[in-house]
Amino acid sequence: MGKSRRNRTRAPRTDPISKPVKPPSDPELAALRESRILPVIKDLQSPDVKSRSAAATAIANIVTDTKCRKLLLREQVVNIVLTETLTDASIDSRAAGWEILRVIAQEEEADFCVHLYRVDVLTAIEHAAKAITETLVASEPQFSKLMKAQQRLLWDMTNSLLALLASLAVAREEIVQAIVANTTILRFLFRLVSADVVPQEISEETLSCLMTLAEDNLPLGQAIIDDQETRCYEELLKLKSKSGSRSVLACGVLHNVFVSLQWLDQSPGKDGACDAILIPNLCEALEQPVSSTRNGDDHQGFSPFQTVQTALEVLASIGTDFQTALVKGNHQQPGAAKPTSSAEEWNGFGDDGDEMEVDGESNHGEEDQEDDGQDEDEDEDDDEFDEEDLEKVTGLDDDHEELEDLQDVPTLRGLIHLAVPQLIRLTNMAIENDEALAIQDHALSALNNIAWTIAIIDFANGENANILAAWAPAAKKIWLKAVTPIVEADNADLGLATQVTSLAWAVARSLQGNTPVTPAQHRKFIALYQATKGLGQSTPGAGNGQEEAQDPFQSVGIKCIGVLGSLARDPAPIDDNREIGVFLTTVVNAPNTPPAEIIEALNHLFDIYGDEDAACDKEVFWKDGFLRHLEDLLPKLKTIAKGIDKRAQEELRMKADEVVLNLGRFIQYKKKHSPRTR
Repeated sequence: MGKSRRNRTRAPRTDPISKPVKPPSDPELAALRESRILPVIKDLQSPDVKSRSAAATAIANIVTDTKCRKLLLREQVVNIVLTETLTDASIDSRAAGWEILRVIAQEEEADFCVHLYRVDVLTAIEHAAKAITETLVASEPQFSKLMKAQQRLLWDMTNSLLALLASLAVAREEIVQAIVANTTILRFLFRLVSADVVPQEISEETLSCLMTLAEDNLPLGQAIIDDQETRCYEELLKLKSKSGSRSVLACGVLHNVFVSLQWLDQSPGKDGACDAILIPNLCEALEQPVSSTRNGDDHQGFSPFQTVQTALEVLASIGTDFQTALVKGNHQQPGAAKPTSSAEEWNGFGDDGDEMEVDGESNHGEEDQEDDGQDEDEDEDDDEFDEEDLEKVTGLDDDHEELEDLQDVPTLRGLIHLAVPQLIRLTNMAIENDEALAIQDHALSALNNIAWTIAIIDFANGENANILAAWAPAAKKIWLKAVTPIVEADNADLGLATQVTSLAWAVARSLQGNTPVTPAQHRKFIALYQATKGLGQSTPGAGNGQEEAQDPFQSVGIKCIGVLGSLARDPAPIDDNREIGVFLTTVVNAPNTPPAEIIEALNHLFDIYGDEDAACDKEVFWKDGFLRHLEDLLPKLKTIAKGIDKRAQEELRMKADEVVLNLGRFIQYKKKHSPRTR
C-alpha cells in the first residue's frame, strides 16, 4: 500500500493580468501618494465599517484636487468604488462612493464616462435609483419621518446620481439611449419631478438632467407625455407656470419635448402646447436682477445668474428650432439655407444667357426687391436719438397691429413681441464683471438665432409679407439699440465682434435694403475686417488649417463681408455702394485672401451688380471699371480653386468651382448688357 502524502502547499496565484502600480517619478507626487493616497486606499478596503466610511468620505473630499485625483486613478480607486464601496452596508460609504464618481466624471474627459458605461455603471445607478424611489414612496416609514441625517444622505446620493447621469449623457449618444431605455431610472427621475418632499436644489438638478437627456430624444419625450404614475408632464407644466429657476428649467425640458414630438405652431400638442406657451415665462425670468449671486458650492441651487443664462439658452434654442415650424407651415422655400451656411449660390444664367437665377440657398437678400422706404442714413447720431425718433424710424408704434397678423405663428409672435425687447435690454447692460459679460454674450446669441431664422425666409414677390411687416420694426430696433452701440464702441473683444457682426448680417439681410445705418457706419465693418484679417485663418488652399477645417465660412471676415454686401444692396446711397463695391473688389484681388472670403465677396458682387436697372450698375460698376478687375481675377481664381484639396475641404472646393463658373458667366452677362449695348 502506497504512502499517503500531504499535498504540497502553494502560495495563491497572482492575477496574471494585473500590474503593480508604480510610484510616480516626481518626488512631490511620490510623497503625496505615500502620505495621503495609499492610507485612504487601504482604509477604503478595510474590514472595519467605520474605517471604510471615513476613507470614502476622505476620498470624496480630496478627489477635487487634480493631483490627488490623478494619483487615486492610478491606484484603481474607480474599480474599488464600483466593486466594493457602492455595495457597502453603510449608506455613508455608498453616498461617498457616488460622490467620488460624480466628481471624477465632471472633472475628467468624456472618455472616463464612456469607460464607466462600459463597466456597466448604469446597473449600479439603477439599483441605487430603485432604492431611493422606494424610500420616497414608502408608506412605512414615511420619508418625512426619517431622521434628518438619513434624509440628508439620501439627497446627497440623489444629487450625485443626477450629476453623474448628466455627465454620462453628454459623453456619447448610445449612453443616452441606454439611460432612456432603463425604466427604473426614468421612474426615478419622474418621481423626483413630482414628489413634494424634494428640496429645491435636487429639483433643479433633476430638471437640468432631464433637459440634457430630452434633447432630440423622441423616446424620452413620449415617455414623459405617457407617464401616468407620476404625471410628469402635468407637473412640468405646473413648474413652468411658477417663477424662478425651476420654471426656467421646466421650460427647457418642455421645449426639448415639444421639438422631439414635433409639437409646433402648425401642429400643436395637448391643449395647443408648443414653444409659444414657454416664451412668457422665460421672458419673465429675464427681468430678475443678475447682480446678486449665491454663495457656496454647487449643491446650493441655481443662482440668479444661472437662471437668466439658462433662460437665454432656451430662448436661443427656440429661435433656432423655430425654422422647423416655418418649413412645416410653408413659410420658407424647401431647401432654404441654415443660418450657418455661407453665401447664397448664384446659379448663373439660363439657356439664353440673359437670365440670372438665384439659388434658394441664400444668406443674402433677394434680388430686385422694391422698397418704398427711404434710407435712414440721414438720421441723427445715436447720442441725439430719442425714443420718439426711434418710433419714427422703426415703426414701433404700429408694432402690435402688425403682430396681429402672426396668429398662425404664435411662437414667432412671442419672440418678436416679448423676447426681442428683453434681449436688446440685456445687450446694453453695464459690463461690471464676468457674469454680466456672459449674459450679454448669451443675449446676443439668442438675438442672432432669432434674426437668422427670419433672415433665411423668402420675402421675394411679397411672400410672407406678414412676417416681414411684423419683424421689420423689431429688426430696426435691434440694429439701433444692440448692433450700433457695440460697433461704435470699437470693442477689442474678438468674440463680441464675431457675435455682433453675425447679428448685423442677419438684420441687414432681412431688412431688404432698409437697414437704419448711421452715416459712414459701413466703414466700421471695413475697419473690423482689416483689424481681424488673418486671425484664425490658415494658408489659402491648405487643407490642414484648424479654422478652415471646421468651417471656413464662419470667420469674422466672412461676417463683415456679409454685412457690407447686404448694406450695399439697392437702394443704398451711391456713395456707400461705391465704397463697399471698391472694398469687395479689393478683397477678391488682394494676395493671400482666404478662398472662403473671395467666394463670399464675389457672391455679394454678383447680387449687388446683377441688375442693370439698379442705379449702382451704371454709376458704380461701369464708371469705376469693376468689370476689368473681375476679368483679371478669373485666371487667378481658377488656380486658387484647383489648389484646394477636395478630400480635406470638399465643401470649400465645391463652392470655389461653382464661383469660378459663375464669375465667367457674370462677366459674359455684363459685357452683353453694358450701357453701350442697351
